Amino acid sequence: MRPFFFMGILVTFLLFQGCVSNKKYNELQTKYDDLQQRGKDLNKKYQTSQQELAGSTTRVKSLEEQIEAQRQNVISLQAALDKCLATSNQGNVNISKLVDEINSSNKYIQHLVNTKNKSDSLNMVLTNNLTRSLSREELRDVDVKVLKGVVYISLSDNMLYKSGSYEISSTAGETLSKIAKIIKDYKDYDVLIEGNTDNVPISQTNIRNNWDLSALRASSVVQALQSAYGVDPKRLTAGGRGEYNPVATNSTDAGRSKNRRTQIIITPKLDQFMELIGKAPDTTD
Repeated sequence: MRPFFFMGILVTFLLFQGCVSNKKYNELQTKYDDLQQRGKDLNKKYQTSQQELAGSTTRVKSLEEQIEAQRQNVISLQAALDKCLATSNQGNVNISKLVDEINSSNKYIQHLVNTKNKSDSLNMVLTNNLTRSLSREELRDVDVKVLKGVVYISLSDNMLYKSGSYEISSTAGETLSKIAKIIKDYKDYDVLIEGNTDNVPISQTNIRNNWDLSALRASSVVQALQSAYGVDPKRLTAGGRGEYNPVATNSTDAGRSKNRRTQIIITPKLDQFMELIGKAPDTTD
């Protein structure tokens, strides 16, 4: 009778162990499914933001082309006026019309130049304010640039995250708080947080690849800016580019270190920018 008793205890113990393992498996599976969905949502939002950023960049280029076209138009009009004056004194009506067109074109050129200068000036003030607020030590891990009317703040992963993780490190708080203040001061700008990695494969149970890691890191920064520093979440977008947007070679430690970064991209809201360059000045004066 005693052997059967011990056998029953052993079977019960094994069944209990099996139940615990299944429970852990289900928890891990649920967590993995949540991360997958989260990654899909982030990528979708990121694609939308990339389209808006591309539109803004195109408008900046269009603005420069309009300025050049108007300058050429003034040159052509001036040449026509000179020719008219040289060949005949009759055609006072045509001369008056040419003068009006030249004055109108000059006014519009000045409007376009002022609009571009306004955007450039705001970006330079934003950049200078941020740079002055950072300490010498922080500037080693933070790079600030203005390219084609857009402000790029590049942060190294060593400063932002715990090693091999997407959790914000305790040392990053002071730097993020200074960046958050600048973002809040310039409330008419949208902010894209973009994660980037090197090409070394990641080996984490709950992170599939560098795409996941870059998106999760960007999401961590977005949530820190929102919850810890009060940035309006409607202005924020998180996205990841994985290893596919390198700024240096991945064949050296120094190059890989540069590629492991998170960029905070600050750009004027697209609708306001289009409104600025779409309004020609009144030329009826």
